[in-house]
Amino acid sequence: MAVSVTLPALGESVTEGTVTRWLKAEGERVEADEPLLEVSTDKVDTEIPSPAAGVLASIKVAEDETVEVGAELALIDDGSGAPAEAQAPAQEAPAQEAPAQEAPQAAPSTEAEAPAPAPAPEAAAGGSGAEGTDVVLPALGESVTEGTVTRWLKEIGDSVEADEPLLEVSTDKVDTEIPAPTSGVLLEITVAEDETAEVGAKLAVIGAPGAAPAAQAAPAAPAPAPAQEAPKQEAPKQEAPQAPAPQAPSAPAPQQQEAPAPDPAPAAPAPAPAQAAPAAQPAAPAPAASSAADDGAYVTPLVRKLASENGVDLSSVKGTGVGGRIRKQDVIAAAEAAKAPAPAAPAASAPVSGKKTPKLEASPLRGQTVKMTRMRKVIGDNMMKALHSQAQLTSVVEVDVTKLMKLRGKAKDAFAAREGVKLSPMPFYVKAAAQALKAHPVINARINEADSTITYFDSENIGIAVDAEKGLMTPVIKGAGDLNIAGISKKTAELAGKARSGGLTPDDMSGATFTISNTGSRGALFDTVIVPPNQAAILGIGATVKRPAVIETEEGTVIGVRDMTYLSLSYDHRLVDGADAARYLTTVKAILEAGEFEVELGL
Repeated sequence: MAVSVTLPALGESVTEGTVTRWLKAEGERVEADEPLLEVSTDKVDTEIPSPAAGVLASIKVAEDETVEVGAELALIDDGSGAPAEAQAPAQEAPAQEAPAQEAPQAAPSTEAEAPAPAPAPEAAAGGSGAEGTDVVLPALGESVTEGTVTRWLKEIGDSVEADEPLLEVSTDKVDTEIPAPTSGVLLEITVAEDETAEVGAKLAVIGAPGAAPAAQAAPAAPAPAPAQEAPKQEAPKQEAPQAPAPQAPSAPAPQQQEAPAPDPAPAAPAPAPAQAAPAAQPAAPAPAASSAADDGAYVTPLVRKLASENGVDLSSVKGTGVGGRIRKQDVIAAAEAAKAPAPAAPAASAPVSGKKTPKLEASPLRGQTVKMTRMRKVIGDNMMKALHSQAQLTSVVEVDVTKLMKLRGKAKDAFAAREGVKLSPMPFYVKAAAQALKAHPVINARINEADSTITYFDSENIGIAVDAEKGLMTPVIKGAGDLNIAGISKKTAELAGKARSGGLTPDDMSGATFTISNTGSRGALFDTVIVPPNQAAILGIGATVKRPAVIETEEGTVIGVRDMTYLSLSYDHRLVDGADAARYLTTVKAILEAGEFEVELGL
């Protein structure tokens, strides 16, 4: 019986989705609730699980095709077609093994086929758990179902120790190293670099430590060595005296003395092993120590981003990872070291040299043409839709947030200890914006074009624009107008963390009636932000900077250094007039400059 796989409802107002990737192919076996495909909407990317166990009989919607909610995506056979398909590989298997049995017959006739013994250890390891240990992709976090191999730290034939880093894997949440589950020799690599595998998939096979000499001798020794091994298996009666002859034990002896030579041998010609080995050995540590500073050294995206955010020059960081690779801990240590002498340095050097030009690292994207990501395309389509369907313009006011910043400075330590989250300036802006929306409902409204009506919302669901690695994400704080500073802080931290780690759900992204974008967090004074679809306005927060400002005091008008910021309100002029925008902005400004948050902060 065929079971239909349909596109489920993925959130409020979501009417369609695009199939971005099929995780199973036609004819493959699937289990109930096993991820079957990935679907992208204008709000979130998610996986669609299989509704039943069986065989994926047919795929109705190809990758990059868009369908409506409820559309049929595939058919799953409940198992009636499984036996026939299961027997097909079983019948083909002997056909593939037959040449393997005939290969030894041809081996004695010619030395050209001597490499045949090389696959033997891999076949034995793969077919028998006693001779080899599988390296599988472990679970790397909640909701993480797959990972991409970014770099193998060992090659086939290399010896590995238990718990020694074997490869690097990148997921949508973290970049990490996978250790070897046991000591031995790396016999087989089943997932190459830049390939993606599911959690639990076999990545490699590690054989017994005794397999190391055989694995190294096969590629390094000349053809006669394998030729002696082949007759041992096929003609022990004729060539048995040659195998245990005194030449056999004498051969390993020089190999043990020249053991360091095979390591640099692949990079240099084989001649003159006795003289080449000393020259190659001292040269080997040098690249390992300097590889951290080499432009060609591999640095994970997480480490590169962390270095960029902290202003760390990767070329000056000494890596402590395998082969001198720069790790996350190295960047954090370099950033802390740079901050330590900072207080003393400006006093002596600032008056003389002033600010220095920042060191910039050339982006690897220079000169490339790459495919636009699904997330980037969705963001672009939404922005174009918003601009083309609304009459947008922007108003700006300047706000003195000196009192607000002082209150935060006094309360942040006790607040963090009490509430468990840091007290950033953002919750104050959200609180002020939500309070002002209650008094200015035209800003918290939506035009219903189909019937030419206006809906004034009775709750303040505020979207927070988050600069995530995958693109701009806007999770929503539901009922922000009913939350205090602590509640807003916790919800903001929770949603921002989900956005950057890839854990947002469709519900987290839907239902916004108003949006706030903090472009000042990256240093911008203000921005003419674009109003999202189905909303009337969006508030932009600029950077807080110290500037001289005119202050009215009891003694008169004076000039002082104040913490100043710009607030910009972009709005749909079809619904919001310029006076409405100005009234809303001045209300938000009055709340922030009054700074009456002592009770909520416990001061």
